[in-house]
Amino acid sequence: MSRRTFIRRFHDATGTSPGEWLLGIRLEKACAMLENNALSIDQVAEQAGFGSPEALRHHFRQRFNTTPTKWRKAFNERFVMG
Repeated sequence: MSRRTFIRRFHDATGTSPGEWLLGIRLEKACAMLENNALSIDQVAEQAGFGSPEALRHHFRQRFNTTPTKWRKAFNERFVMG
């Protein structure tokens, strides 16, 4: 299968490109780690598959309009209050 055909079929099946799909999976994993443990941002970035903590922060700002640290703090506040 050619690259072009793969990308087209992937988009038809998922509604997104392979790169965007992978980014979404990495962000989901990072969110879960931020919500469920006390790993550092550097450790979360590494374990979620981002090349650097800066890349994690960049994608968090783009997708969620916040930082990983603020995400963790907001989740902890909701958990404590809820």
